[in-house]
Amino acid sequence: MSEGFWGDHTDGHREPRVVCIGGGTGLSTMLRGLKRYTSNITAIVSVADDGGGSGVLREELGMPPPGDIRACILALSNVEPTLEQLFNFRFTEGNLKGQSFGNLFIAAMAGISDSFEEAVRRVSGVLAITGRVMPVTQEDVKLIAHFEDGSEVEGESKIFEAKRRRHTRIATVSLRPESPSALPECIDAIDHADVIILGPGSLYTSTIPCLLVDGIPQAILRSSAVKIYVMNLMTQIGETEDYSATDHIRALFQHGGGKLVDYCIANNLPLHPQLLEKYWEEGGRQIFTDPLELEELGVRVRLAPLAGRGTGFVRHDTGLLAAEIMRVYEKVRG
Repeated sequence: MSEGFWGDHTDGHREPRVVCIGGGTGLSTMLRGLKRYTSNITAIVSVADDGGGSGVLREELGMPPPGDIRACILALSNVEPTLEQLFNFRFTEGNLKGQSFGNLFIAAMAGISDSFEEAVRRVSGVLAITGRVMPVTQEDVKLIAHFEDGSEVEGESKIFEAKRRRHTRIATVSLRPESPSALPECIDAIDHADVIILGPGSLYTSTIPCLLVDGIPQAILRSSAVKIYVMNLMTQIGETEDYSATDHIRALFQHGGGKLVDYCIANNLPLHPQLLEKYWEEGGRQIFTDPLELEELGVRVRLAPLAGRGTGFVRHDTGLLAAEIMRVYEKVRG
């Protein structure tokens, strides 16, 4: 890894090297806050998505899905609001209906680049991001959910409905092809990390898929970094209904092949019933974390008010979450 990326403060104190692993809205929300504390950020992003505009580009162009990559690049970008608005613009009619300009831009860059990873790096340069964003693998992977009733379904976008029809839990998830190779730069980033963060985000469709890529869980397990899991605020409809915080951690350890994290950061702020009402109707519930249960798994818990306010959705507050992550890091490192 070049010294240029892992740079030091001018006062001689090196900024912490932070590696964030996952995907979805939760990851990009966290990144927006973390870039206030360090420029040494690497986002390792899942590429198992096959729905929406990303799925269309994946099917028609044979490229990895760009949606989560786009969201992370924008979260770390340092550009005028107009350019960020342009990248988030989504067409509402015609053949491009449902597609975002940012996805199309990444697809075009992939067309003039030697690899998808290079395309992501070049787009990151255009948006002058803080840190780096990388796909966890460049292989064309499909996510498979294996249910407790013995059935299975292939395709990230199909898991939600398949689970609801079966009224059964997800037992495990896997990738096809099995154990695809990680991007070497992802392994290098983990090996040099001071902090490794899993989540927040969809447990089985964003976070765990990264752990199924050969080299990623092994690198996390051998790392001496401060390893943190950010607990989701809510159970996810069609994925983790009725899951406790302990269920989330056990699923991570099961798929990762060992004790991947030492710390868990979780929200302890009760959410407003009016905000939760639409989630309750579908079976979603706020997750309350029992520190004693997680300590039995060897995971120490840090509880703090982390939920955002005034957005109309249940989301982490980007500033509060980033600050809590840095408090844990500073306390552990002394």
